[in-house]
Amino acid sequence: MPENIYTIHTSTLFDPQRKNFFKNVSIVIDPQAGVIVDAYQREAQLCKLGATDVDLRGKVVMPGFVDAHTHIFLHSYNERPAAEQMRDESIVERVVRATNHVRTALLAGYTTYRDLGSEAMQSFDVNLRDSINRGLIPGPRLFVATHPLGSTGGFEVRTENFHGGVRAPPASDPGDGPEGVRQAVRRRVAEGADVIKFYADYRRKIMRFPPKQQHPYKLRVQFPPADPNPHVPLFSQEEMNMIVQEAKLAELPVAAHAGGFKAAMMAVKAGVTSLEHGFETTDELFDEMKQRGCIFVPTLAAAEMFNKDGIKGILAQTKRAHELGVRLAAGGDTGVFSHGQGAREMELMVEAGIPLNDVLTACTIGGWESCGGDLCGFKFGWFGKDNRADIIALDSDPREDKTALRRISFVMKDGRVWKNDGIAVDMIQNHHAWDC
Repeated sequence: MPENIYTIHTSTLFDPQRKNFFKNVSIVIDPQAGVIVDAYQREAQLCKLGATDVDLRGKVVMPGFVDAHTHIFLHSYNERPAAEQMRDESIVERVVRATNHVRTALLAGYTTYRDLGSEAMQSFDVNLRDSINRGLIPGPRLFVATHPLGSTGGFEVRTENFHGGVRAPPASDPGDGPEGVRQAVRRRVAEGADVIKFYADYRRKIMRFPPKQQHPYKLRVQFPPADPNPHVPLFSQEEMNMIVQEAKLAELPVAAHAGGFKAAMMAVKAGVTSLEHGFETTDELFDEMKQRGCIFVPTLAAAEMFNKDGIKGILAQTKRAHELGVRLAAGGDTGVFSHGQGAREMELMVEAGIPLNDVLTACTIGGWESCGGDLCGFKFGWFGKDNRADIIALDSDPREDKTALRRISFVMKDGRVWKNDGIAVDMIQNHHAWDC
């Protein structure tokens, strides 16, 4: 048995593998390796506590949350539109904000983030990931995409004064034709991407009716057509096939942004790991996703923010996906709204009519699967032997309290406690430590 191991004792624990709650489970932790050594069920709630054991009885314990769709370099669009953040905020400011975002996320119970695009911050998401992995700053385990892939002119920060000299940083890595997108994937791999993200479609015809504000979209013309800013595919089927083929060669998962049905179906047929958003869906699409094992990340929290009139229909679509057996992961498009508020994604899944136990599985094992499963190099999201010791505790029971996922009293990541009794632990040093 490794040295310095200790045990976490619980009275109520959710096990995502069995999709159920269990009483009186104890979890043995190796803090040096950061892994779970064992998990076993006790005969009674009462137990003898060792000197270093952690008592979480009276709480609801589960694996750390996984947010399957985040943007660490974005802050809420209610504070500033996306285009202004990407165009006007300095690199230093955006890095400082991201450092705050990942700390906030960890304290909210998120031990893993799948970050799907640096939003005009080049490959600085790789550097932030590495800073967390080196212990320089606290934050979730990051799986990053660096630049998303787009076709030429497909995903950009737009301006009507481009030819007058206004320039914005590139928001994507453009590639055209099968060979062009192959090279784009290889560039992402070379820069350290953990996941390949591409825009299967986007609103690339936006400059036909230039908006007052690009995103969130605000019209500026007097007599617009019924749909002035439609989702339009960025790639051909052959190009999407090549993106997935090249990513598989590198053993990386692929996430496809698709707002419309046409591009969503193309991406699913190409073999993507996950479909992001999917606001226009049909049973045909969901059947194809189930058949191919494609994960659905519906980003409900962002949809609620931008499309209050359409959110009921989007919730109904998500429930339908679940009914048809499509695998789900919980990812809110976090960053579009404030980091630390990702629990809203799970709340909306429950409001859609998806059983709580399935929602809790989506935000744990489902997130691990969206990161590539075994390909990602780690096991997390359930209480298996040698899994990462990512454990959180809720103050109240989500079966009785619909806002329970917002109140996290305990956070452990990789066997290290970052929050206990609702208070951050060792986030900063309160004095300088002399060497002698």
